[in-house]
Amino acid sequence: MSAYETVTNKIIAMLEAGTAPWSKSWASGGPMGRPLRATGEGYQGINTLILWGAAQDHGYQSRYWLTYKAAQAAGGQVRKGEKATTVFFFTKVAKAATETEAAKMFPLMKSYFVFNADQCDGLTAPYLAPTAPPVPMPIGERHAGADAFATATHAVIRHGGARAFFRPSEDIVQMPQFADFNTPEAYYAVLLHELTHWSGHKSRLDRSLKGRFGDPDYAFEELIAELGAAYLCADLGVSPEPRPDHASYIASWIKGLRDDPRAIFRAAAAAEKAATYLHAATEPMAVAA
Repeated sequence: MSAYETVTNKIIAMLEAGTAPWSKSWASGGPMGRPLRATGEGYQGINTLILWGAAQDHGYQSRYWLTYKAAQAAGGQVRKGEKATTVFFFTKVAKAATETEAAKMFPLMKSYFVFNADQCDGLTAPYLAPTAPPVPMPIGERHAGADAFATATHAVIRHGGARAFFRPSEDIVQMPQFADFNTPEAYYAVLLHELTHWSGHKSRLDRSLKGRFGDPDYAFEELIAELGAAYLCADLGVSPEPRPDHASYIASWIKGLRDDPRAIFRAAAAAEKAATYLHAATEPMAVAA
């Protein structure tokens, strides 16, 4: 079984069990935010999903994931019998020219092993998990950072009605009123989902935004937006909540992943690219602060 199939089968199993790695309720006590390397740098793309899933499976509370050597360098030691989690990276490999084809570079996926800080003894701050879980936002309270982020993208965001959507023909994001959501987190999860769609407009990242509900392309774009919203919620410190229509897409996502074991890798990469684009669009806001 290939690494693509191993990762995909794990995510399919989580979807079937109703515990997608990107929709964990962080406020229940798990670590909020991106998984972190020993350096404090966040993991990205498919590795974010893999490590979120492993944290769910084993109940790890720390956001930090270290190689065996990095744990030792930080003054810790992986406990005997602990099992590593496999993460991946891509490198470029050269293919020599032939009589009929020019030389070219192509990506090659490689792997390495990491342990959560909870699997180690002897580690100290910052690797230890917070002593108290994050507290959900009070009903009616706005998240200033997420509001500023959305404003700084310069997306046209309109409020009203009972549906949330991005309309490419008008290049607008439509949202219900903030007060119509059960929790502030639900509002921001949906807003960031729609902003991920917005990033795919032909004038920006130019993803395929065509198709109707039930079409494979439509379901794939919904998966990108779901992952993009989860990444952005983690980056902005918002406890993510799945969209209300999340369940209606699960069957199509499972079918798509079974048909193509590399699809989740492509979706995770596209969602990361969308998150990066949206962060870059808000950089003047960060500079001004």
